[in-house]
Amino acid sequence: MARLSNRLNRLAASATLVMSQRSSEMKAQGIDVINLSVGEPDFNTPDHIKEAAHQAIRDNYSRYSPVPGYANLREAIAAKLQRENGLHYTPAEIVVSNGAKQGVCNAVLALVDEGEEVIIPAPYWVSYPQMVKLAGGRPVIIEAGFEQNFKITPEQLEAAITPATRMLILCSPSNPTGSVYSKEELRALAQVVLAHEDLYVLADEIYEHINYKGHHESIAQFDGMKERCIVVNGVSKAYAMTGWRIGYIAAPEWIAKGCNKLQGQYTSGPCSVSQQAAVAAYEADQACVEEMRKAFERRRDLIVQLAKEIPGLEVNVPEGAFYLFPKCSSFYGKQYGGKTINNSTDLALYLLEEAHVATVGGDAFGDPDCFRMSYATSDDNIREALSRIKTALAKLQ
Repeated sequence: MARLSNRLNRLAASATLVMSQRSSEMKAQGIDVINLSVGEPDFNTPDHIKEAAHQAIRDNYSRYSPVPGYANLREAIAAKLQRENGLHYTPAEIVVSNGAKQGVCNAVLALVDEGEEVIIPAPYWVSYPQMVKLAGGRPVIIEAGFEQNFKITPEQLEAAITPATRMLILCSPSNPTGSVYSKEELRALAQVVLAHEDLYVLADEIYEHINYKGHHESIAQFDGMKERCIVVNGVSKAYAMTGWRIGYIAAPEWIAKGCNKLQGQYTSGPCSVSQQAAVAAYEADQACVEEMRKAFERRRDLIVQLAKEIPGLEVNVPEGAFYLFPKCSSFYGKQYGGKTINNSTDLALYLLEEAHVATVGGDAFGDPDCFRMSYATSDDNIREALSRIKTALAKLQ
């Protein structure tokens, strides 16, 4: 009998990739679609990083790397964590993976046993609950909606913890909302975590450098938290290197060794050439990072302004990442052209078909009242996309 495993059948497909695929299919048919569904910088990788990759090829970096990554890259990451975050990690506490996505999944698979609980604030990145399910764990969702700027409180965290709780996944700056936890907010959450033995935090900091409120704050900085944290980061967002597939975890050595053991059995080390490019990204001048951050901030201001001009949308001001997550529930129950908008997924499909703009419904992110737009695209695309969305939403009655 043809059947897939129960493990696989428990998983849902990535909603962001589904919408991006539909957008690509429509473009292939000659339809002018503006894709705001995918979280990928539209900038090219800086030239000095590309040159480092060329040099790596000339230097014959064409063989398997060590499973946790080359020593020089792990040393560069350790230096970055000390320099930018005040966190001291040795190279032995760092594992380089095929993107930060694998780093997150490695940590979940390494720490979570069958039936154990993982607390995930909603809205969340679509893959977090699926990774927990893959590990046999149980996602426990804390709702933090529009009214609280999409951030959980210490009281909510405390109320969600049970004897079965193994991990909290915290993403700041956040995908999909762009919300950023302040140092004081992180300190308060850390105090709750430290009061519970054997509870760990997976701190997804991949959007660290796309931050509009100043210096990035890591929950790992507080006394006692480094031993309880798995910090996940990488080069994809800050250096426009999504396709290079280089991410990492920094964690207590026993966790790093566990992830190394796991990775050694199912992918081994990531691309050797990409690793040398990542060394250049971390060690060279960081002006390119700030240049892209400024562009994203300008685009944030533009999309917020335009979205606020659309009747029926409620818009907050994201403090990081490159997403806007407006509340759209005022359109539920409305119709146009024989189609009724029952939820945010319906709305996203309507905008794709009627406005030819690809977005992602908030249902996939654990918040059915909102939808996600990525502004990692040009100013002109943002203006045109929001104009089309405004026109399409005005048709709903």
